[in-house]
Amino acid sequence: MLTNNVETFLACDAPYEKAKIVLFGAPFDSTTSYRPGTRFGSSAIRHESFGLETYSPYQDKDLTDYAVFDSGDLELCFGSSEMALKDIEDRTATILQDGKLPFMIGGEHLVTLGAFRAVLKKYPDLQVVHFDAHTDLRDDYLGAKLSHACVIRRCHDLIGDGKIHQFCIRSGEREEWQFAHAHTDLHPFSFGGLEQLVRDLEKSQAPVYFTIDLDCLDPSVFPGTGTPEAGGITFMQLLNALRLVARTNVVAADVNELAPMLDASGASTAVACKVVRELLLALL
Repeated sequence: MLTNNVETFLACDAPYEKAKIVLFGAPFDSTTSYRPGTRFGSSAIRHESFGLETYSPYQDKDLTDYAVFDSGDLELCFGSSEMALKDIEDRTATILQDGKLPFMIGGEHLVTLGAFRAVLKKYPDLQVVHFDAHTDLRDDYLGAKLSHACVIRRCHDLIGDGKIHQFCIRSGEREEWQFAHAHTDLHPFSFGGLEQLVRDLEKSQAPVYFTIDLDCLDPSVFPGTGTPEAGGITFMQLLNALRLVARTNVVAADVNELAPMLDASGASTAVACKVVRELLLALL
């Protein structure tokens, strides 16, 4: 059983035994290829969450009406990606074993691979819904197979064709786009096709791993990220989309790639907090 963290995300202080969702932070950015700082994202989101109300007028729900447990940040090895991923996998497996939904806050996007490995072991028919500016489908980045630029490719290695559904993608090498067209369900630039996918997943009740890279948002909305890409979505588009995905059988989720110090205004952290609040409420 996990123990309480000293500081929790807004209203996420229920006893572990009663919690339906368990939050944990994965403060890791050792493979960041452009601007580092996402290792501070999870603690910043937790600390700044108290600038929000527990009530969401978008969903007419309040976090105080639900049981969520925040287990705090993992202490991850910055010298070894594989060791960090193993610690993330172990924490995710513990949460799953106790019959709860793991909700991870990154960290760079590579952290998804650790959680994904644990979830796939429990749910071999797993589907992935992926919101991002980037394909993350490189086979390697400067020779490294474990990189935030390769995370979805590593997931594909484990899950195979037709089970990864990508939205808002607007950046990547030519080879990544070619790989996506051949092996993933790619929906570039927007959420076109998401409603049909959700209907299909609702019908099949297939387990879903939901991963949100916050750089899917336009930099005018969310500049505080390591690899900003112009041409992204608005907050309201993301909110409507994540509420759609939450109608499916989501068994694990993550939100990643906030680098708080890259936006001195604090606006990006405030956006990230609201995304976490709204996703929690949509899943509850």
